[in-house]
Amino acid sequence: MGSISNTGTDEGQHSAAHRSDKRPVILQLVPKLDEGGVERGALEVASAIVEAGGRALVASAGGRLASRLHSLGGEFIEMPVQSKNPLAMRRNARVLGDLIRASGVDIIHARSRAPAWSGYWAAKATGVPFITTYHGSYNEDLPFKRRYNAVMAKGRPTIAVSQFIAQMIRDRHGLSDEQIVTIPRGADLKTFDPDTMTGVRIAQLADKWGLTDEARPIFLLPGRLTRWKGQHVFIDACALLRERRGPGFLGIMVGGAPDGSAYPDELEKRAQEQGCADCIKLVGSCNDMAAAYRLAGCAVSASTDPEAFGRVAVEAQAMGRPVIATNHGGARETVDDGVTGALVEPGNAHAMADAMDAFLNLDDALCNRIGMLARTRVKRYFSTRRMTDATLNVYEGVLGRGFPKRG
Repeated sequence: MGSISNTGTDEGQHSAAHRSDKRPVILQLVPKLDEGGVERGALEVASAIVEAGGRALVASAGGRLASRLHSLGGEFIEMPVQSKNPLAMRRNARVLGDLIRASGVDIIHARSRAPAWSGYWAAKATGVPFITTYHGSYNEDLPFKRRYNAVMAKGRPTIAVSQFIAQMIRDRHGLSDEQIVTIPRGADLKTFDPDTMTGVRIAQLADKWGLTDEARPIFLLPGRLTRWKGQHVFIDACALLRERRGPGFLGIMVGGAPDGSAYPDELEKRAQEQGCADCIKLVGSCNDMAAAYRLAGCAVSASTDPEAFGRVAVEAQAMGRPVIATNHGGARETVDDGVTGALVEPGNAHAMADAMDAFLNLDDALCNRIGMLARTRVKRYFSTRRMTDATLNVYEGVLGRGFPKRG
């Protein structure tokens, strides 16, 4: 069933596991270990657990980040926990119960709805504490959806990734302040450090994207190519900006699309029809986003639906770049409007074009000052270390004991 075996059901075996291994054992549940904020958060916390002297297990259907988990000292259990089939979810709960007993799991930490249901049932069967992280503003467009989503509010505590999400949990699920812990996501300040960025890395990325001789200022919109991320609004804003200034800038969209999606072709067609194709470039996925932010002058988050948190804003600011973001969701907490960037009305291409135009009018000294303030703000409030330390504090509060290597 995975890389951890001997998942027997004997309760005495479970007790023996606790007696023989005093390290806290944390089991995180995520659907797949592919690239994304949920998955990166799970790996960051797994690394912190191992560093603190605990044992970090992650159950998932697999993905390209499984090897990364191993390199961090975590343990990967391959299970079809992504399945929304009720029978599969019940089977997963039984397997998780066996795993909990065999491995002496102390806490189950669920990060997505389908795995959370299996984890919740397993927690009830074994008496192990159940924690959740509420990562998204899940839609409720069908009658049963609120009941399905409600499992993410069954954690004690339930971790919210922003104040925006915390308030949504209160409103939708009726949790009290005592049942919610708000822990913002963060940027890895070692990975996203402008002082360690080399010109070679930036040049390599520019060459890869066909920008070696490009001198125009760049607006960078990172994000998976899905409609709610607002790439179509960004193109419309670029068209408006081109009408004002001509083709003296470049809008780059970074990110892959779901398999079979027609959206990338639709975006390129839209740029042609809007007359700004010479200012637009789709470059696909990027494995060096730190270099991408330094190559650009300004980052853009154009999401038409509220971001639960939004790592783009904090990662760009960590690299000393201002951010133009839509004024809802987590962006209201991560972007200091008028200081480290600008907040604009969601879906409003004219407002976005105005903000982009204003950025192009800034001189280098002011851009550098904004960048300095942006990085200072991220270091103070939105670092990965701050996030992982707060999460370990939650674990310790639930367990009533600390991690061996924490001071």
